[in-house]
Amino acid sequence: MRSWELTLDLDAAADRPIFLQIAHAIADDIRRGRLHPGAALPGSRVLSNTLGVHRNTVLAAYHELGAQGWIETLPARGTRVSGTVPDPTPRRFGPRSASRAAVPARLGFDLGPGVDPYPQPAFPRGTLVLAGGVPDLRLVPVAALARAYRRALLTEVRGAGPSTLVHSTLDYGDPRGDPRLRDALASMLSTVRGLAAGPEALLVTRGSQMALDLTARALLTPGCVVAVESFGYRPAWEAFKQAGARLVPLPVDESGLDVGALAALISRERVRAVYVTPHHQYPTTAVLAPGRRMALLDLCRAHRVAILEDDYDHEFHYDGRPVLPLASADQAGVVVYLGTLSKILAPGLRIGFVVAPAPLIERLAALRTYVDRQGDHTVERAVAELLEDGEVQRHARKARRAYESRRDVMAEALTKELGSALSFTLPVGGMALWARAAPEIDVDAWAERSLERGVAFATAKRFTFDGRRRPFLRLGFASLSEREIRDAVRRMAAALA
Repeated sequence: MRSWELTLDLDAAADRPIFLQIAHAIADDIRRGRLHPGAALPGSRVLSNTLGVHRNTVLAAYHELGAQGWIETLPARGTRVSGTVPDPTPRRFGPRSASRAAVPARLGFDLGPGVDPYPQPAFPRGTLVLAGGVPDLRLVPVAALARAYRRALLTEVRGAGPSTLVHSTLDYGDPRGDPRLRDALASMLSTVRGLAAGPEALLVTRGSQMALDLTARALLTPGCVVAVESFGYRPAWEAFKQAGARLVPLPVDESGLDVGALAALISRERVRAVYVTPHHQYPTTAVLAPGRRMALLDLCRAHRVAILEDDYDHEFHYDGRPVLPLASADQAGVVVYLGTLSKILAPGLRIGFVVAPAPLIERLAALRTYVDRQGDHTVERAVAELLEDGEVQRHARKARRAYESRRDVMAEALTKELGSALSFTLPVGGMALWARAAPEIDVDAWAERSLERGVAFATAKRFTFDGRRRPFLRLGFASLSEREIRDAVRRMAAALA
């Protein structure tokens, strides 16, 4: 080997650094047998001259190969291919014919109880999707988030040894969430939403769905009764059912949940919890009336019923002052407050949270340990920095102005193009509009024809407890620009015609 030059194929224009290209090329040659175990490799000066690169580049490549176990440097023998390949071919433990070519199509065991899949349709490219709970990801402060993520990833704390460095956010951590994020969220909730809660009363989750699931596991037992809104959020209902609860729907009107119907239910049965979306009812966007709020708190306090308050889009309130959460007035410890940053920032970050009395937070943290141990503390630290710097607050204000304008454009376009077909009340907040179709219109058939014209929207049966059709549709305006909204409404009108 020493009498011949080792030629490698390198590409200076490639995205991969040159030293990694050298390392990968030599490793490939070892795998395919060009370089045999024990074979001598050129010295770093010789190979750098052959390849026309700096000697330090070759040294970095050799260091990478040595760290992976491909090569070894021995005194007086130089650098050689390792006698043991780091990726050995696994041995078969049965006849060659027993090896499978693919995962079996059928199960060889029995499954437990099933779960109803939540429909997540894939729309053709170019479809204008009037999604009711999705923010405009084009507004997300991506550059600021990337800088914060890089700083969070590279944050180092000194370990026991004088030169030991540990990446703190990459280690196992607190199942309640990154301490800085819990501090930042507690400060935000106290300032903006009136929740006098410290970080000890807060647990960070992977989105609000994990918050719902953990809360259901902690609170519910097989056969217990949970009251829910008759129009509502099906993934939450499924989380409760998976915990064994029996769900009872309660009516919803323009003032939110019918608390009188809840009182009647409590008089007949032992109710463990009630799940509500009081700020902007999902999906109708109705705001729970002040009188009903106080009645709900008093009723649940008197009967020891847990209130699961899902405040999923608090920042987006446009007309008048936003209403503080039920949790801000809870003196009896009956409210479990569930929130998310999916609407403020982006759903892909998977940042949700629970605010509750300490005993429940301790139970949730214990359960979370057995679900996924902890969250992504690097992402959590990055989001904490954005909160501390005021970046999230600035983004929320910018998004609120944009969404309010889009709400008005949506209402104007619907009135102009579909005035006789739809009736609606302009929502005071939220990210979608709830409209009633004229009696002669089949909204589900309309949705199918609209999809053929490149616009998608959800009909009422997606949100009804019994899955039956109703003459309503939910039209999200947050994720589209004003021009896209007008275009989408025109396509809806054309499909109806």
